[in-house]
Parts: sequence; structure tokens; C-alpha cells
Amino acid sequence: MKERKLVEHMNSNTANERLWSVHEGELDHRDVQQLLDQHFTEMRAGSPPSACHVLPADGLKSPDIRFFTLREKNELLGCGALKRLGPDHGEVKSMRTGDGARGRGVGKALLDHIVAVAREEGMTRLSLETGSTAQFAAAARLYEREGFEPSGPFSDYLDTPFTRFFSKAI
Repeated sequence: MKERKLVEHMNSNTANERLWSVHEGELDHRDVQQLLDQHFTEMRAGSPPSACHVLPADGLKSPDIRFFTLREKNELLGCGALKRLGPDHGEVKSMRTGDGARGRGVGKALLDHIVAVAREEGMTRLSLETGSTAQFAAAARLYEREGFEPSGPFSDYLDTPFTRFFSKAI
């Protein structure tokens, strides 16, 4: 298992810091399984089956997917994945922040890590699919803030009223 340490400043007005670490794998950890189960259940409840592309935990074990968790000490804060679509194209998958860690920059930290790994692997473009309902508004704001632009469907996705697509040159 690879681990990368991150230091995240709470804000510019304080010297307090938290030490966060990114881990690769951990799909067999109980807290990760619970977070993924919650993610899967909520995504399925909020989107019609034809527009819901959330991967179950077993789907994240594919050799073309790298799965990451973000922890503070031993506490799971969130997860995300990078799926290789082609030699220079990747997809951000399974981004989820734990309920108790929302609003702390966990999504941004994970997305920054995924972008860095994609660059290290020679990818020049990242794409993602997310929902279009209020349930997905915070995620869409994060992606837009981080330079992802609205795009059309990619890979084998179909455009539906319930999906939004984003892409970013990296």
C-alpha cells in the first residue's frame, strides 16, 4: 500500500494544521466498505437506474482503477478513484466525503491527488460524470472551481437529464 502525507491548512488566519494521508487500496477495510455502501445506496436512491453509474466496491477492484482514501490519523475522511480510459485519458470515479468530514476540503484534497497521479501516469485529460440534481450540487461546484468544464458524454456514457459531464486538460 502506498501512502502520501498531506498537510492541509485550516485557513489562512490560523497556524493550526492537520496531517492527512492518502492511501491506495484499502477496499478491504471495514470503514471503507461502509462508506462505499452508503455512497452506493444514496447514489442509487437519487438517480434512476439508467442514469446511475456508481460502481459497487467490487467494480473498484478492476486493474484499470486506482482507488484512494484520505485519512486523518486513522479516521477515514473520504475516498476517490482514477480509472484509465486510454493512454492519455482518465476518469474521476467514486468521489465521496464522509458525513462528518464535509466542509473541510476533503473532496479538493482527493481531487488534487487524483489529478497528480493522472499526470504522473502520463494522462493529459480527465473526465467525470456526476448527477444533475440538488444532491450533486456541491460536487459540481468543486469540479467547476478546480477547472473542470462542462462537456459531452465520454466513454460509453449516454446523455440523460440526470447526468452532467465535465472534462479538464491536465
